[in-house]
Amino acid sequence: MPPVPPLEIHIVLMVAAAGFLAGVQNALAGGGSFITFPALLLAGLNPLAANMTSTIALFPSQTTSAYAGRKLTGDVGPLTFKQMLLISAIGGIFGAILLLNTPPSFFARLVPWLVLFATSVFAWGSFRKKPLHAASSMPRWTLVLVQSCIAVYGGYFGGGIGFLMLAALTIAGQQVRTAAATKNVLAMAMNAAATLIFATSSLISWPAALALCVGGIAGGLCGGWLIHRLPEKVMRGFVVIVGAVLTVWMFSRT
Repeated sequence: MPPVPPLEIHIVLMVAAAGFLAGVQNALAGGGSFITFPALLLAGLNPLAANMTSTIALFPSQTTSAYAGRKLTGDVGPLTFKQMLLISAIGGIFGAILLLNTPPSFFARLVPWLVLFATSVFAWGSFRKKPLHAASSMPRWTLVLVQSCIAVYGGYFGGGIGFLMLAALTIAGQQVRTAAATKNVLAMAMNAAATLIFATSSLISWPAALALCVGGIAGGLCGGWLIHRLPEKVMRGFVVIVGAVLTVWMFSRT
């Protein structure tokens, strides 16, 4: 498969701006990949290359978020935090390998459905009225199966994994604050495995990845400043709108 062609400077600047917006979005509400993914498509990358480049570019900011909340993480029902971390890393590896062995044409047809699923999960998690707390925990085998599936999905595409894990962790018995910190570290583990595998692919656009990374870090700092100044539901609504528009656009392209 031929390598990704170099990007012109105005495209790199556009991608950096998308990274900035994604960094702000992730800091305030999550869902930054809904901004970076379409930006990379507009930059000329195919869906497969855009997905892998976005995963690599957003990994540094995910690492800082995971590190910041590491002391709030906890065990999940019958599983220790380390066991959940291992499941997440292994699942991320399998998901990444699966993606690398997916033909770009097939992935292009699959992406609209993945984006629709991720947007639906995000909207459900953002605007549901009832809290995610559960009265009882999951059985051990159920928790292993659920987290394994989420991890494989995270390594393969990843959109909406934050809310998938938040739902699973709270149903398993964690409080929301602990679940939020735990899912950040588990998501980092999934993407760490995927990033190591994707980094060897000739499909990665490194100028775009670097631009996204720099923009994302700057956006994360800005988002930290804005987090107490903007209504969270406004930002979450923006993510859902972006996801809905992207879904329609992707279906119209297939």
